[in-house]
Amino acid sequence: MRSNPMRERWASDEPAIGGWLGIPSASSAEMVARRDFDYVCVDLQHGLVDYSDLWPMLQAINIGTATPLVRVPWNEPGIIGKSLDAGARGIVIPMVNTAAEAEAAVQACRYAPDGSRSYAGTRVVRQEGSDYFANANTDVAVIPMVETVEAVANLDDILSVAGVDAVYVGPSDLSVSLGLKPGNNDGEPSFDAAVATILDGCARHDVIAGCHTVSELCQRRAGQGFRMITVTSDTVALTRALDDELCRARGEQPAVRSASMY
Repeated sequence: MRSNPMRERWASDEPAIGGWLGIPSASSAEMVARRDFDYVCVDLQHGLVDYSDLWPMLQAINIGTATPLVRVPWNEPGIIGKSLDAGARGIVIPMVNTAAEAEAAVQACRYAPDGSRSYAGTRVVRQEGSDYFANANTDVAVIPMVETVEAVANLDDILSVAGVDAVYVGPSDLSVSLGLKPGNNDGEPSFDAAVATILDGCARHDVIAGCHTVSELCQRRAGQGFRMITVTSDTVALTRALDDELCRARGEQPAVRSASMY
């Protein structure tokens, strides 16, 4: 199988740095993938991407070296299986609040005897060759999102589920669940406490801690212990670049960069 830069970073206890795709375009996916990201994730949950867009975007990501991931719309085995068959090597599953939901995610991502994923001669099998089946259960990353008060309360049970490779913090949903405004809320005691609880739990259970953020916070997140850090998306990067170019064209100072993740 092709190399897996994300897992290689994890094995070296280094942060894997990722990009995010919400524009339904294989062309823009290729532009992102040709950068030196460790992983690139296609967003089927909140982006404008449909399944018909997904597989050519995964093809475009494979032009580069980054590990291709998909955030599915929900914890549902059908779309998880189709995303894996199309070429995803990791699945980010939103709103996983209990151990039972984490177990369902693992089941959908793993072939028997470790799970219930269906086998067929799909694109990824043809692409990767005969060794795909032999390695899929250890190569595919199962990444539940921990992004609610309920999930934090059930964290030890979720992290104890065999087959969970990482958990991914959605800071906006976590903040909303805590009664805060959406976004990164560093300095708010309840937000900081929830993040610390997640990091401590991941360290105790030997599970990778991941998060959605912006480039300005990447080094802080790495120092906190996160080892899967999404630092930008196609929409954020495009918006920032356009704002900057327009200011320069008008002879103004470069635009003040927004701290928004969206």
